[in-house]
Amino acid sequence: MANIRISFIGDSLITGTGDPDFLGWPGRLSKASATRGHEVTCYNLGIRKDSSADILRRWRAEAEARIAKAEDNRLIFQFGVNDTKDKAGKLIIEPNQAVGQARDILSAAKELLPVLMVGPPPIEDDTRNERIVDLSVRLSTLCGELEIPYFDSFNGLRKTNVWSNAQRAGDGVHPIAAGYQIWAELIEAWHAWRAWVP
Repeated sequence: MANIRISFIGDSLITGTGDPDFLGWPGRLSKASATRGHEVTCYNLGIRKDSSADILRRWRAEAEARIAKAEDNRLIFQFGVNDTKDKAGKLIIEPNQAVGQARDILSAAKELLPVLMVGPPPIEDDTRNERIVDLSVRLSTLCGELEIPYFDSFNGLRKTNVWSNAQRAGDGVHPIAAGYQIWAELIEAWHAWRAWVP
């Protein structure tokens, strides 16, 4: 059975904002693995409102502080929704900048530890969703170049009413518990995750 230590690094959707159980999808994913006999240490390193620029500044120090010698340490990133915000009609982070920052994060992370990338999910905002799906495609392409497995959250979650209903019951970005549960279930079935935690 797997015995791994995973730093989940990202924004409020890593933290699990809106989840009354305070698990988000990383906690639920780790819990599901434990029920199958695996030992997963879950370090939740999400910060609300973080963009790729914020994560670029902080990820390495936070990840390195949690690396235990002689243990199986891993990294999972999930960010992007905050990169699609605008202020006075201007994007706070342009798509090319967001992808460049993601490249800097992921290429360095890959040199440090095994890495997975979970893409940004849809939200209850059609304009932002157009930006999110564009960014998701760009991130998927980047991960393909870097040979880092990429989970397409946008297309996976928009196929289920559970996610959209959970978001509407939340604040339109952060779902209630049911949304994080379905997200965790989709990732739990992902071949790249199962390669880590069979």
